[in-house]
Amino acid sequence: MSRENPDQAKQAGRALDAANFFLADVRDGLGPYLAVYLLTEQHWDEARIGLVMSIATIAGIVAQTPAGALVDATRAKRMVMAIAAVMVTLASLSLPLFPTFGPVAISQGIAQAAAVIFPPAIAAVSLGIFGHAAFTRRIGRNETFNHVGNAVAAGLAGLSAYWFGPTVVFYLLGAMAVASLASILAIPERAIDHDLARGLDDADAQSEQPSGLAVLLTCRPLLVFAICTALFHLSNAAMLPLVGQKLALQDKNMGTSLMSACIVAAQIVMVPFAMLVGAKADQWGHKRFFLAALLILPIRGALYALSDNPFWLVGVQLLDGVGAGIFGAIFPVIVADLMRNTGRFNVAQGAVITAQSIGAALSTTLAGFVVVGAGYSAAFVTLGAVAAIGAVICLLALPETRRSADGGPRPQGKTAASASAIAAK
Repeated sequence: MSRENPDQAKQAGRALDAANFFLADVRDGLGPYLAVYLLTEQHWDEARIGLVMSIATIAGIVAQTPAGALVDATRAKRMVMAIAAVMVTLASLSLPLFPTFGPVAISQGIAQAAAVIFPPAIAAVSLGIFGHAAFTRRIGRNETFNHVGNAVAAGLAGLSAYWFGPTVVFYLLGAMAVASLASILAIPERAIDHDLARGLDDADAQSEQPSGLAVLLTCRPLLVFAICTALFHLSNAAMLPLVGQKLALQDKNMGTSLMSACIVAAQIVMVPFAMLVGAKADQWGHKRFFLAALLILPIRGALYALSDNPFWLVGVQLLDGVGAGIFGAIFPVIVADLMRNTGRFNVAQGAVITAQSIGAALSTTLAGFVVVGAGYSAAFVTLGAVAAIGAVICLLALPETRRSADGGPRPQGKTAASASAIAAK
């Protein structure tokens, strides 16, 4: 096992760093650039853009929980990630060839369905290599490299788009995909403890079997966390695409470049906050960090509504770095807390990400129709109010989970009831 082989663990850590860096661009496909491309190059209206993005997200919702179950079950985690990277890339590169509504919805649906494999797979490989004791710090490092990769890719896209137009993002995606494949395959297969990767401690793996899937429905804190993450993404998912649309309406080529500036600004801020989660969450509390991520969104929505000035919008986008930086790093840590020793870590990740994907799907549709009916400012305020509701639920109903990871009380049995009872204490 890699934790008994320092050289192997070191090699695996470096490969994970590279994989997180290069997958940053691939895992999101076209991401917010899709809205800019469809608005400026294909001349779609905002409601139609929101609808096609929601349809694509729904495809990811269908695939999400099965993807987590696949990661739990398979011992070919590297190959599953490599295949997903190829599928995301090919689906996105087909968009300029078939730019009408049906093919765009289908291609982006395929990309979204394939991309859902990355979050549970990266978290599982990290847990399987480094174990629970180092998991929070490793996830913080994963997110740091992910955000640096996003910032570099967005910076390259912005500079290139200024000279060559919005379609340059397609070429950048292809280059990052090739590099991500090499990085994934560089992770030593023997470094991964596949029992530990699904949430079974190595001491228990030989004698205990995974819990039944009923644990996903009977663990009350997991259900509360799923609701909060759904509200987080219902609020957050549409904000950056809306900003991109506002910028693109002022200047087509500058719109893509300023969108890249928004992404770079946020990613730069995400790096220290992801590092902060990795370094301090086990000491300060996992719930506190998650609550902070929720509370940033109402502030961000209100500030977006105050001005259309491009520099103001880019400046406000820095707050996305705070919220998303915290959320990305604390999310798998809380799920690992709640599912420790159940053997259902990755399917639980998939189930909770399904909930957040539902929020994201509804977010773009909600925002699109509010923009058409009442304008951009009303859409930002509406999205911020949704996150405020999530913060109240988190404060009142979600227990602190870190005791499951810091040597405190932990589930000893494999039943849903025991996991839920301990997590709720």
